[in-house]
Amino acid sequence: QEKLVESGGGLVQPGGSLRLSCAASGFILDDYSIGWFRQAPGKGREGVSCLVTTDGSTYYADSVKGRFTISRDNAKNTAYLQMNSLKSEDTAVYYCAADTRGGLEVDEYEAWGQGTQVTVSS
Repeated sequence: QEKLVESGGGLVQPGGSLRLSCAASGFILDDYSIGWFRQAPGKGREGVSCLVTTDGSTYYADSVKGRFTISRDNAKNTAYLQMNSLKSEDTAVYYCAADTRGGLEVDEYEAWGQGTQVTVSS
């Protein structure tokens, strides 16, 4: 059974850092592009970052550019989202997703994790 499981969320102060993990099982994550998305209360799900499997290129939403970094460890079949200089507006449930296409649009992905809560607050 194909499955994605996020972890690493939590409560952090503004300016702090977190690293989210997305562990894949039942399929080889390296064969797919990876997307990270987030959904704040009362808002729609938005694309944060993606890593395209065909050429390794990465893309970021303007709101996180320079602060977040997407990566993948093929030996662990796991993707990561390193989040630095966190702001209160980064508070959301974060989801990882995988698909053969890749991009920052929700409808480009079929496989999703259950999400992990990130709260940035003092």
